[in-house]
Amino acid sequence: MATQLLIYRNVQPITRDKHGELSLKVGKDFGFAGKVNSVPLMAAEFPAAASDLPIVFTDAEGSVLPVAVLGVEQDANLMVDAEGQWRGEYVPAFLRRYPFVFASSEDGKTFTLCIDEEYEGLNSEGRGERFFDSDGEQTQYMGKVLEFLQDYQAHFQRTRAFCNRLAELDLLEAVEAQISLPEGGKRTLTGFKAVNRQKLKALPEETLKEMLASDELELLYVHLQSMRNFNRLSRLARGGSRVGALAKGDPAEESVSNGGDEEKPVH
Repeated sequence: MATQLLIYRNVQPITRDKHGELSLKVGKDFGFAGKVNSVPLMAAEFPAAASDLPIVFTDAEGSVLPVAVLGVEQDANLMVDAEGQWRGEYVPAFLRRYPFVFASSEDGKTFTLCIDEEYEGLNSEGRGERFFDSDGEQTQYMGKVLEFLQDYQAHFQRTRAFCNRLAELDLLEAVEAQISLPEGGKRTLTGFKAVNRQKLKALPEETLKEMLASDELELLYVHLQSMRNFNRLSRLARGGSRVGALAKGDPAEESVSNGGDEEKPVH
């Protein structure tokens, strides 16, 4: 369903020689994501994403990874409207980090910060934020972007370990979802997996206690509850109501688990 570079067109490492005089003006719209129907999701995002997105698992690179389902057509994202605004309560970190991404070495030990050079906000007119200052040193902005992507990579590793555990416990099964279409009739969505409730309940007590202590059990029930959001996607596909629009943020101001408007605690 989703790949690590599905929204990127021309990924290139950020270097002083090539990008020393360039700036980035981050746009507020999600037009770049208008043709993707699912994106990878980190485990830490489950509680927030489950507010309006179905969370499922899909085969990826010899393992499984969670994804957020965004549409019912192959090349259509129901969460992005004609103006490029996000019509939902949560934006996955995969999209919030755009136009940046890490490229890893073959051994997976070294990561290089890259950017999609096709991104329209990349410019030589000084609009937005610089990557390097006049002395060729990384700017504070660049440092914040690196922090976000490093945090994302750390969450990715934890999410992969979480999914490996699900595979070891044989908790996942292939499932289907029935979606009502605008013109009538139904479409069956396939190619993803979900936790089998009966297998989960049948786990040894000690294993369940371990999963409870590590919050893995909570994540699984959040995932199962989120499957109800396929009904919401079905309504959206038929032109149903949507949540108020969200604007695209700057990757330098993001964190993995916060992709929507959060209420601030009162002190």
